Amino acid sequence: MYSWDDDTSGWYGDAKYAYGTRGAERRKEAAERADASGPRTYKQKHEPNEKVIDPRKHISTQSTNPLIIAVDVTGSMANWPFEIFDRLPLLYNTLSQYREDLEVCFVAIGDAGCDTWPLQVTTFASGYDLEQQLGSLYGEGGGGDAPESYGLFAHWVNTHVQAPNINEKPFLIVFGDAPMHPTVPEGQIQHYLGHADGGDVDALAAWRQVTEDWNVWFLRRPTGRPGDAVDQQWGQAITEQKIFRIEDEQRAVDYAMGLIARAWGHFGDFQDNMRARQSEEKVVEVSKPIEMKCPRCGAPIPVDAAGMFKCKYCDATLKI
Repeated sequence: MYSWDDDTSGWYGDAKYAYGTRGAERRKEAAERADASGPRTYKQKHEPNEKVIDPRKHISTQSTNPLIIAVDVTGSMANWPFEIFDRLPLLYNTLSQYREDLEVCFVAIGDAGCDTWPLQVTTFASGYDLEQQLGSLYGEGGGGDAPESYGLFAHWVNTHVQAPNINEKPFLIVFGDAPMHPTVPEGQIQHYLGHADGGDVDALAAWRQVTEDWNVWFLRRPTGRPGDAVDQQWGQAITEQKIFRIEDEQRAVDYAMGLIARAWGHFGDFQDNMRARQSEEKVVEVSKPIEMKCPRCGAPIPVDAAGMFKCKYCDATLKI
């Protein structure tokens, strides 16, 4: 497991890496709290901490750089919370050195038609506080039919989340592999979110509303074929360009960090970070699909692009 301190000497790659000076005080505070708490562990449990994950609560953040990470925890996806927990200090320490006011909200998604906890949400937090937040989620591993309750999550974002200080669309990343129920029943909204909105909610419309305020990406497990029914439905929800197919599940967090680092102008540093943990071959493998997409709108980037590149679709300026 990764630690909260700045020591990267135990990383497995051949290259060396040192965190920058930005965010150093926050990393120091997190490391001190981690030392006082003892070794990091991801405890096996049989239920979430319901006081922490209740989706009826409304959350807000004053950060200009909030991040929402949502994970489908049904079936084979249930191990991904551990993968993220294992890399939590790496995720936060890497991204917060680029933008120090980073705050993260974690979400676990299931199927409201059959699961006990189909939507588990945390509050926005930073540093070592993220340990308790992520550790409160439970990978239920349920799910019934193929569709899951991604639409219920989208409606929660639209009605329960406020980020008033953002200057640009913040990232919202969903790790998943399934389609969504096309309709969110009013009864589920009332039961799980604590309010009724006058009827059922169209899941695809809810996601389109989310994309108005958030830079949404669907990071899909290596299942199915490109352009299949799952891709088609998610394409209708967030556009086909924002579907990112993961080739190596063990590097799921790296794909997410790479997309964000590139959007923030620090992709080179992220690659150096990864070289200190992985082989050059793996760095190239993870980097290639990220380099082919605009991290703002998902549009393709020409293979011959170099230097400062301006996306013709969203006008984002990227350092290639």
